[in-house]
Amino acid sequence: MTEYGRGPGTEPWHPEDPLYGDAGWGEQQPHAGQQYPYGGQPQHPQYDGWSQDQQPHYGGQQYPQYDGQGHHFDPQQTGQHPHPQQHQGGWDATGTHGHVPYAADPGDPYGQHPVAYGAEQPDLYGTEDAYPPPQPPGHRDPEPGFDPRADDEHPAPPGDDDGTPEPAERRGKGRKPVKSKKGRTGCALMVVVLVFGGGLGGVAYFGYQFYKNRFAPAPDYAGSGNGEAVTVEIPKGAGGYAIGAKLKEAGVVQSVDAFVSAQSANPKAKSLQDGIYTLQKHMSAASAVELMLSPKSRDNLVIPEGKRNIWVYEAIDTRLKLAKGTTAKVAKQDWKDLGLPSWANSDKDVKDPLEGFLYPSSYAVAKGMKPKDVLKSMVERSNEQYKQYDLAGKAQDLGLNSPLQVLTVASLVQVEGKYKHDFGKVARVVYNRLKPDNVETAGRLEFDSTVNYLKGQSTLDVGSVADLRKIADPYNTYDIKGLPPGPISNPGSEAIESALKPTPGPWYYFVSISENETVFAVTNEEHNRNVEKYQEARKQAGN
Repeated sequence: MTEYGRGPGTEPWHPEDPLYGDAGWGEQQPHAGQQYPYGGQPQHPQYDGWSQDQQPHYGGQQYPQYDGQGHHFDPQQTGQHPHPQQHQGGWDATGTHGHVPYAADPGDPYGQHPVAYGAEQPDLYGTEDAYPPPQPPGHRDPEPGFDPRADDEHPAPPGDDDGTPEPAERRGKGRKPVKSKKGRTGCALMVVVLVFGGGLGGVAYFGYQFYKNRFAPAPDYAGSGNGEAVTVEIPKGAGGYAIGAKLKEAGVVQSVDAFVSAQSANPKAKSLQDGIYTLQKHMSAASAVELMLSPKSRDNLVIPEGKRNIWVYEAIDTRLKLAKGTTAKVAKQDWKDLGLPSWANSDKDVKDPLEGFLYPSSYAVAKGMKPKDVLKSMVERSNEQYKQYDLAGKAQDLGLNSPLQVLTVASLVQVEGKYKHDFGKVARVVYNRLKPDNVETAGRLEFDSTVNYLKGQSTLDVGSVADLRKIADPYNTYDIKGLPPGPISNPGSEAIESALKPTPGPWYYFVSISENETVFAVTNEEHNRNVEKYQEARKQAGN
């Protein structure tokens, strides 16, 4: 091959030849009816050794000329240069001036060399199969594989920039593979569907739970129970939800809401009493409410506030149909096995270690039970209450030596105070008389209730002060100073709370002059006047 082309031969010099190059940016010739794409007039540069009237010579040899249809002609013979009006893939060998175009060098793909030596550029772009016109450097085609029509949802197929698929041996070599956006869009849609579906599922679940909690009927058993008896203790002041919780815990009802609903539907059940109820397991809420309103469920042993242990022992014997004194004997023998707190028997002079520990409440006591078991349940109930009051922690703040003394003060308040609204003042009188600087009673309590306790009686006429001081007994507060060895009764919650929080005041004396009035005094003279009122009231009553 020669430096400029294929050399002499029979094949025409055709622009579709791979070695054919662009004619340069300034030498393009539009066909008839077109303007120059970049403005200006076509220019025909002159070169040394060439002339407008000569054909180029390559080594003194002239090359044959062909018309646009591939026929050989001699311009010197015809005197004119063929110039076809339309181009159907043929090639104008000479241009308007009859010059042979300059063949692009194989190493010059963009046609930077002159087109020809003064020749006019043939129209190579008027046919469908012709090469596209070259573009300036600022407007060159993008990298292969780019398709300006492609978008995120319609990516261009892999291959050359003319849309032809790239050969398998070239794909993936020398370039970064283009990931399919359809796959990524599909994954994104799947994620959205899953998230949206999960959200709908969550909303549906919580919506169902909301409907179930708000509008669906509460779980409830059917029938009047399975025949298994169970005792449930309802504390004082408990409302519907608290009662329902106790019943559910014992297995009586299936849900608290079912019991509250049944209680609301029954006008008689608005104020259920506290105490111990004998019910059955797996009862419908309505059946449980009906049974709790019936006396049958409350056929229990009720221990009133302020009762001494001797009264409780006799009541247990009666309920269990035992010989009189049976329970008292068990209490005296087995008191250490009943679960008393460590501070219960802190004084060796205590007459009954269980005094004050048989808490006032309602207890299920039925025929066939043992007295020891009944006493043990009462002690357990007392321990629960006393832990709530924190008797051990508050004794020192009250100036007392032990929790047992706190309980002893409460037992005195329970018996001496005729009315609960006076309990706080009665407790203050106790603490004022226990003070070391008490000159009114010289540190003595002087309560008739303690004398009645040691005598096992209950009367208002205990005798004169002079006679009472002659009784030698650690429970005789007319003789000893300070508190008796232990409680003299089983106090209730109001008396215990008053002992823990006495009403502030300077009182040392009190006396009940009527059923509705208890008067308090600071000095002995004032107290004597109140006693006269009391005696006058008794005379008028015929006592």
